[in-house]
Amino acid sequence: MGQGYFLDSNVIIGYLAGKIPSSGMEIISEIVSNRPNISVISQIEVLRFNNTPENEAVLEEFINMSKVYPLNSNVVERTIKLCKQTKIKLPDAIIAATALIEDFTLVTRNINDFNKIPDLTLLNPWDIPVTKTEE
Repeated sequence: MGQGYFLDSNVIIGYLAGKIPSSGMEIISEIVSNRPNISVISQIEVLRFNNTPENEAVLEEFINMSKVYPLNSNVVERTIKLCKQTKIKLPDAIIAATALIEDFTLVTRNINDFNKIPDLTLLNPWDIPVTKTEE
């Protein structure tokens, strides 16, 4: 398992909207409280839409509190390799490459987008089992 966590765009949106089940929300809340790690791609993905001013402010606040990993030559090279090895969308390849280089567990709902990438550890907060005390 990676040495930290890397949040995919769908997790950021699900977390801020309160749409993740309580068992997964606990884990994401802990990750967020310790400064979330995200890709510049996730920053673009969550801010690219015309949001209400209130939603835009919440998204920007989340981005500002996060450590945003930019594109660099290592990420570019690893992305190219991933795209040649497997069928993957470019934004997902960049996110996966960054997670691999930084030794992060990628937290995403879209497991199928990433599960063919060797050595990439994945966590789906929507699939965290509910403990007995939560039932």
